Amino acid sequence: MQIIRNGQNEPEDRSDAPIFYGGKVTGEGIVGDGMSGDFNFNKVSFFNGAKNKFHTHTSDQILFVLGGKGYVATDSEQIEVGEGDTALIPAGERHWHGAVDGEDFSHISLTHPTSQTTVYDE
Repeated sequence: MQIIRNGQNEPEDRSDAPIFYGGKVTGEGIVGDGMSGDFNFNKVSFFNGAKNKFHTHTSDQILFVLGGKGYVATDSEQIEVGEGDTALIPAGERHWHGAVDGEDFSHISLTHPTSQTTVYDE
């Protein structure tokens, strides 16, 4: 068994990653880097309207909202989400997520460790 304490891992500024736009984004790997053969478990925080571009994953992705107001969107719908909400995004579904303009938003992202992400620059 391993316990990862709240705040044990420092958030990294990921704002310059090609998938993000519109402001500051931080990521905190909680369970990653080979710790589990089944899961990657990361905290992602979008500040003041920051978002990510349309993308897909080769595994399902589960987003659990920790706080703030955000959107989870596909090609056909955009849904506002808040604290305690969960989104299940099937493998291969084009989607994006991020903060409502003027708001901060943070979520946990759960994917398979072998999942690959494809970003669409549209």
